[in-house]
Amino acid sequence: MLRPRRLSLAGLALATAAAGLTLLPASAQAAPGGHATAAAAPAAAATVPDIDVSRVQAHLTELNAIASRNGGNRRSTTQGYRDSVAYVKGKLQAAGYTVTEQACTSGCTSGAGPNLIAEWPQGDASKVYMFGSHLDSVSAGPGINDNGSGSATLLEVALKLAETKPSMAARVRFGWWTDEEQGLNGSDFYARSLTSAQRTAIKAYYNFDMVASPNGGYFINHITSAAAAPMKAYWDSLNLQPEENTEGAGRSDDYSFENYGIPTSGYAMGASARKTSAQAAKWGGTAGAAYDGCYHSSCDTTANINATGLNRSADGVAYTLWKQAVADTAPTNDFSVSASPATGSTDPGTSLTTTVSTATTSGSAQTVTLSASGAPSGVTVSFSPASVTSGASSTATVSVGSSVPPGTYPLTITGTGTGTTTHTASYTLTVKGAGGCTASQAVSNGGFESGTSPWTGDTGAIGTFSGQSAHSGTRYAWLAGYGYAATDTVGQTVTVPSGCTRATLKYWLHADTAESGTTAYDTFQVKVDGTVKQTYSNADAATGYTERTLDLSQYLGRQITLTFTATEDSSLQTSFVVDDVTLTTS
Repeated sequence: MLRPRRLSLAGLALATAAAGLTLLPASAQAAPGGHATAAAAPAAAATVPDIDVSRVQAHLTELNAIASRNGGNRRSTTQGYRDSVAYVKGKLQAAGYTVTEQACTSGCTSGAGPNLIAEWPQGDASKVYMFGSHLDSVSAGPGINDNGSGSATLLEVALKLAETKPSMAARVRFGWWTDEEQGLNGSDFYARSLTSAQRTAIKAYYNFDMVASPNGGYFINHITSAAAAPMKAYWDSLNLQPEENTEGAGRSDDYSFENYGIPTSGYAMGASARKTSAQAAKWGGTAGAAYDGCYHSSCDTTANINATGLNRSADGVAYTLWKQAVADTAPTNDFSVSASPATGSTDPGTSLTTTVSTATTSGSAQTVTLSASGAPSGVTVSFSPASVTSGASSTATVSVGSSVPPGTYPLTITGTGTGTTTHTASYTLTVKGAGGCTASQAVSNGGFESGTSPWTGDTGAIGTFSGQSAHSGTRYAWLAGYGYAATDTVGQTVTVPSGCTRATLKYWLHADTAESGTTAYDTFQVKVDGTVKQTYSNADAATGYTERTLDLSQYLGRQITLTFTATEDSSLQTSFVVDDVTLTTS
């Protein structure tokens, strides 16, 4: 949360609370875990999943570790912030989101990292509900309540949406903002960059800034507005008696959207303001003490988290998302889309085909129009026929131009029904090298110098950190090294070119440890498609880097997922540092 209060739009007209919500009686009591005991939460558009607070806390643990590896904070201009972006981005990409890093090219502090925008590619694109939080911290500390709590909550809600894949009535977009602590700069840049039509499409923006304050209260932005209605309904179902968020008015990223007339709301649990006696009587906690005694301080760590409040906030966010954007019921007429085969490999200058099948899953058959996205320059996808009646099939022809470079390209085939319903199928295209054996290198960004892409997993481990150094360049992947039970994994999917006789993985590994003796307490493993191919341990610790090699010739002509995984036991650290990874064919 930003330090100085900014003028809020007191005159902004927001609609009154929507009618027709069925609320629980005020006598319903909340259990310690954050769920009503007297009755269930109000009915939502579809069954709302429970958000596992332990998973939210796991994200907070990673954000805290990122700060620890980067001088103790995640300020917007630091590697700690950029590694936070990489961690969130990796999780979202793996879940199927359309993810964009938006550089803040005006109005932000010099050197500030990007905004991160993620959209779930289902639902009516003319109706967007947006959920946001700032991802940066102040320089004084790691910023785990302010605002790791909001960021981790949104990440886990986004992952749950991808996991459950409900039928969508509207689009859902998530934003993690840069440079909030320096003046709401990242969100202001985003909102300012939108066209008038894009702003109109956003039906409400929800902001989450400090949702786990240790001595917190339960506050809602614009509590009587239509946008706030589902948020208030959920907390009312727990008999929390929420109040207007007066302390946070105009002080967080919702203000950037208010400035352009976009309805806003959001949860907060308080910052440096002090809890009143009346609030302590209904919420518990200490009257006269700050909601967060570690606000903007070095003690804002994972120890500064109110798990009960975090749980209630996360479940309320999920309820709001489902109420606003998930279809009330499955479409009366619905269908499915699949592609077989789901992968294909070919040379430049050739083409291949796959059969796109549709089926009527409920109601009557309907017309399904087919399209494809994700194809690189030089690759086209055509359908014959371009539209089918659900239950019928189409042939998709993937044409690869002669200049398309070798590589693996994920494509998305989309079927759009007669209404707004869409369904997708995945197809993976592999473009091989031109005949014979041409020596090549299959791993991308093996020196970690170009950010984190295309590495996935715990990409917050990639960067430059105090206490370790690169084999070459300035960046590397530092796995484990915590001194407590933990696992870090980074990996990428690669295609091992065909036409050669040998494929060799090489990488430089440095291990240092506080363990002693030859017993393997902490391990480092190289895996291919989940199968362990090499294992090293704390017993292999040595000064400097050692080059390691692994024969992968058995995978020639195949697409594989290559991962590096470090696992520590409950005490005494072992750090495994990886750099300069190559997979060459000859």
